[in-house]
Amino acid sequence: MIYIASPIAIALFVSFVAFVLWISFYFAKKTKTAKSYFASGGNIHWAVNGIAFAGDYLSAASFLGICGMIAVYGYDGFLYSIGYLSGWIVALFVVAEPMKRLGKYTFTDALDYKFNSKAIQLMAAISTLVVSMFYLIPQMVGAGALVTPLLGLPHWVGVIMVGTIVIFIVATAGMTSTTYVQFLKGGLLIIFSTILTILLLNKGIDKKPSEDYHNFQTINVTLENSKIVSLDNPDYTIIGQNDETGKQFVKLSKDGVETWWQLKNNVLEEALSKTTKSNGEVLYNGQPKEDGAFYQVGHMNKIVYKGEEVEGTGKLNPFSFLSTIDNSEVVRFPKSVLHDGKDKVTVWYQQTTLGKELMRPGLKFKVEKGSAMQKINFISLMLALFFGTAALPHILIRYYTVPSQKDARKSTIVAIGAIGFFYILTMYLGIGAMVSGVIDVESSNMSAPLLAKFFGISIFSIISAIAFATVLGTVSGLIVASSGAIAHDLINRYFDVNLTDKGKVKAGKISAIGVGLFAILLGILFKGMNVSFLVGWAFAVAASANLPAILMLLFWKKTTAKGIASSILVGMISAITIILLSPSMFVRFGLDPATAPIGLDNPGIISIPLSFLTLIIVSLMTQENKEA
Repeated sequence: MIYIASPIAIALFVSFVAFVLWISFYFAKKTKTAKSYFASGGNIHWAVNGIAFAGDYLSAASFLGICGMIAVYGYDGFLYSIGYLSGWIVALFVVAEPMKRLGKYTFTDALDYKFNSKAIQLMAAISTLVVSMFYLIPQMVGAGALVTPLLGLPHWVGVIMVGTIVIFIVATAGMTSTTYVQFLKGGLLIIFSTILTILLLNKGIDKKPSEDYHNFQTINVTLENSKIVSLDNPDYTIIGQNDETGKQFVKLSKDGVETWWQLKNNVLEEALSKTTKSNGEVLYNGQPKEDGAFYQVGHMNKIVYKGEEVEGTGKLNPFSFLSTIDNSEVVRFPKSVLHDGKDKVTVWYQQTTLGKELMRPGLKFKVEKGSAMQKINFISLMLALFFGTAALPHILIRYYTVPSQKDARKSTIVAIGAIGFFYILTMYLGIGAMVSGVIDVESSNMSAPLLAKFFGISIFSIISAIAFATVLGTVSGLIVASSGAIAHDLINRYFDVNLTDKGKVKAGKISAIGVGLFAILLGILFKGMNVSFLVGWAFAVAASANLPAILMLLFWKKTTAKGIASSILVGMISAITIILLSPSMFVRFGLDPATAPIGLDNPGIISIPLSFLTLIIVSLMTQENKEA
């Protein structure tokens, strides 16, 4: 899409970033010890920590990715919200108090509290780094996606910008500044998402949602033997047909501009197209991108309100909004990839979808009519989301920032309330974007900010600045976890480098710089992928590598150090291997996804049980020496 930066958006963004940097400067003066750098000195109030939990957890995946996935797939995208939230039940009832009781600075501390095992120290530290990297990728991708409409800058500039700011935040004041940045952006995100939802409900649903809505054309045709022999519009000329995707697409020319259309019965419907030529030139709807001929989309085909078909509903309440969608028809824009000679063409075509189909699973996750592999993939994803939350290192270390086990539990309850409320809002924001003509088909991640833009540049600027802060807060937490794994777990404990308190802080800051630079590189490489989908991988690796070790350590007395270390290693390697050999990664490699040796996109259904089994077998084999 073509985005033009707004002076208001730029001013708000700069002000917000300046305030975040001031917070870092302020708390940097108070960060002198390792405990204050890695765990805020254990002095954060439970209520502040609960909202900071929400700010940490409501990452780019939640605000950008889930809203975007709901805008494209309806209820199937909301299943991510359900999965993410349900994982907090495990965190509340199983992990919160033991983590506070057993640990000091890092996830490794808790696993190794009674063993002092080099194997655990090494494996847990590596796992922390790997999971953090998987989680960092979507955050950086989200940062790049945001900076384009907000500031009018390329994706890579946004990635570098957020990386640089976060490195500064962490390298100055560590967990303390990170906590208050997360508290601030968590509270603001929930408040302004609520405001945006209220604006949406007050406006209601219209067939043509805005003055900028593009009225897609149709052309009647005459067919003979499934081939077009004439058009009823003499301005257009047929220059090609392509049906390799199972849908018949037709290329027309008008005044030298080539566009793609979809043939449905005896009618051609206008589509959107992005053509990448063999010389590298890219055309949008047959024209250069700067011509602005590539439209934002999403609208209603039929609105049924209170049993009658209407052009618009007017003000709705939360229940009537969803029931209206359920009874109506929505025009979505799925995509097909065509090969037009030497050119690669992506076509986004109109598809009328019943509201009843949108408001139940099935458009993305084929839970009823899908193949066995599709059903297994869905179950695997839900397992990862449910078990992954309680195993994310940057979430676990937040339990060390409060004074007591009771405070850890109370902060978790606050987090569940705040996060649960926000996830309810994602359904309205995603569906609202779907029907308001604001979806950028190239970047589903931008659905929520573009919905805000629909209601005015001011709310768009605020929402986008908060979304950028969302990325800042989450990335900060991840880099704190990573720097703790390097400085405390590896250098100080595994390699027995006897660092002073000041030395630990210095090593943590140097580590934060290195991790931040690597995160910037990954964010540029993974441009374009949906951030919620990418976070699903991070949850799968965390659930596979970390959760079996945590649960078995707490509830199985025969657990040994070698069992824990082996479980982490097997869970991590099996999950990563399945991901690398998955159809989604084959697409990133430029290979045919059908040739992927493993049909799973989500590894949890294999890697999680395998990790548990490894821990049990190795522990039983090493009972004579539990301290190994």
